[in-house]
Amino acid sequence: MNRPIARLFTLVLVMFAALIAYTSRWTVFDAGALQDNSLNHRTLLETRGVQRGTIYTAGKQTIADSLKEEGEYVRSYPLRSLFAAPVGFAFPDYGTAGLEAYRNGVLAGTPLDHESLVDQLEGRQTGGDAVYTTLDAAAQRVAQRALEQTHLTGAVVAMVPSSGAIRVWATWPTFDPNRYPSRRYQAKLGTTPGGPLVDRVSEAEDDPGSIEKVVTAIAAIDSGKLTPDSYVDGSSPQTFEGIPLSNDEGTSYGQVTLTYALTNSINTAYANVAQDVGPALLHEYMARLGYFRDPPVDLPAGELVASGVRGGATGQQLEGPSDWDTPLVGIGEGHLEVTPLQMVMVASAVANHGVLMTPHLTDRVVNADGVTVSRYRPAVFSTVMKRSTAAAVENMMLDVVHDGTAEQALAGFDIVVAGKTGTAELGNSTNAPNDAWFIAFAPYRDIAVAVVVENTYEYGADAAAPIARAVIQSLAGSGG
Repeated sequence: MNRPIARLFTLVLVMFAALIAYTSRWTVFDAGALQDNSLNHRTLLETRGVQRGTIYTAGKQTIADSLKEEGEYVRSYPLRSLFAAPVGFAFPDYGTAGLEAYRNGVLAGTPLDHESLVDQLEGRQTGGDAVYTTLDAAAQRVAQRALEQTHLTGAVVAMVPSSGAIRVWATWPTFDPNRYPSRRYQAKLGTTPGGPLVDRVSEAEDDPGSIEKVVTAIAAIDSGKLTPDSYVDGSSPQTFEGIPLSNDEGTSYGQVTLTYALTNSINTAYANVAQDVGPALLHEYMARLGYFRDPPVDLPAGELVASGVRGGATGQQLEGPSDWDTPLVGIGEGHLEVTPLQMVMVASAVANHGVLMTPHLTDRVVNADGVTVSRYRPAVFSTVMKRSTAAAVENMMLDVVHDGTAEQALAGFDIVVAGKTGTAELGNSTNAPNDAWFIAFAPYRDIAVAVVVENTYEYGADAAAPIARAVIQSLAGSGG
């Protein structure tokens, strides 16, 4: 063989090897990742002839199903808008969203051309597995109706502190996934920041206001800097790092205990606490609670937003606490923005004796033969605080409900609740609206909840706490 022919032969061999390597990557090594990619519409198009797995509530009500129409399977959502936010949708022409996207690998099944040659000859194809969620339909209805009746935007999320199981994931406004394939309906939904397609539980960032004082209390007590009985300065007004700060209605309290300051939500007292704790330590405890990273829940990364402190012209999250207005961050101001999912994690960490469990929507996956092929095992996200700290903060939150800002909202309630109200003023005008918050847990019922009602002229105790009360009542008496 002469030299030119040898070179040509070598080149052909190299090109052939490259072709084999490239095709092997997509057909073998990365096939699973490619098939699970929510942007891969070809996979969805192939599954028109395959029955997609059903999605159920914890009580076995059908959330998503596949019906055969004219020889093809079409996704159907019998509960319509009830679980649109967490479950999302799956349509060949529009991709997937929500839990439908995250669990696409097990729900989609196997189209005919993905089976073995023998299966193709025999006409076999595999339908998708069923996904059982942790969601409670009755409590979800209570939450969604309560939000709708406010005529405002907002969200409710409820979680089992001891396991991380999400029981309620409600957002308003919402949408009907059955109608999503209609272009006219999509145009109606729009893409505005406050629109129905925004999952306000995990994507909407709101000022937390005074519910953040729970985090500041955790940092102060667990670090040993203060105890619930330590005295702090609650006089008003005060100036922190050149910024004037007053208490609600300008009330000046003087020296008060840390517990009394939380019970009555005294701004200046907790600004002093945050200043004493310092930015580095406050940052550490916030990070233990899940701030500054995408929430660890089973939804696509693009549908999750990290809670944290924003700053600068672009409003990007600040990497570290060196530029914080720490006294303001400690009372839920200072450009701190959070999601309801983040705040139910805060309440759950206190409720679960200082241990934060990883939140999750999936309970188990079951195949067509009724065999459970995988089950979610509760996992620890982080040990946030000592057990004694959690007990101390729980007692402080019980005082908020028994003698403080949430007393009237939960008066006469037959379930013991520990909670914290929050009212974040949106602007400097006296006529500006608020983001109204309530985070709580029922220590003897293993339920934690976070509620936000946005752009309201009511306080957290008036707008958010009654919704939390109704959801806790539903979950306490519900079987799923």
